[in-house]
Amino acid sequence: MVAAPEDDGLRPMPVLNQLNVRIAGREDAATIESFSAAMALETEGRRLDPGRLRLGIIALIENPARGFFIVAEQGQGEDYRLLGQLMITYEWSDWRNGAFWWIQSVYVTPAWRRRGVFRQMHERVLALAKASPNVCGVRLYVERNNSAAQAVYRKLGLTPSSYAMFETDFILAPLKSVADSSIET
Repeated sequence: MVAAPEDDGLRPMPVLNQLNVRIAGREDAATIESFSAAMALETEGRRLDPGRLRLGIIALIENPARGFFIVAEQGQGEDYRLLGQLMITYEWSDWRNGAFWWIQSVYVTPAWRRRGVFRQMHERVLALAKASPNVCGVRLYVERNNSAAQAVYRKLGLTPSSYAMFETDFILAPLKSVADSSIET
């Protein structure tokens, strides 16, 4: 049983019981798809192609060499519901002769936020990573303007990296932001 965080006065904070954090299987793909689509819309205003998203989720679940999903569920057996997810992918570090696990696609259903769901998933990731001799650390990226998520990550002991992230994305168009408009080329 997990104690609820302090009540902020906005809504009741039930205690989570029977919360199970596990590696996702194919049976979770449809819910992961809905969570990932909701997360993209909520955090970046992006509407993802459902077919491409579904295939991407299944490709990861069926090929552990690419990574894996962690899900948090309440209930057991046939009577359960997923409350949150995150995805782990790998980055090899020649400097450390080990792999970083990247936490991505973090989503907790709105009704279950601020109740320790992400904390329990994060703790499970850290336990799995520390038990794997070839893992040298855990990294996470977050949208620059997502201050709520950043506050959660800091509270759990994650620290900002000294690296800035750059990309060329062949599928999704770049998002326009205030920071982008100030850069001259």
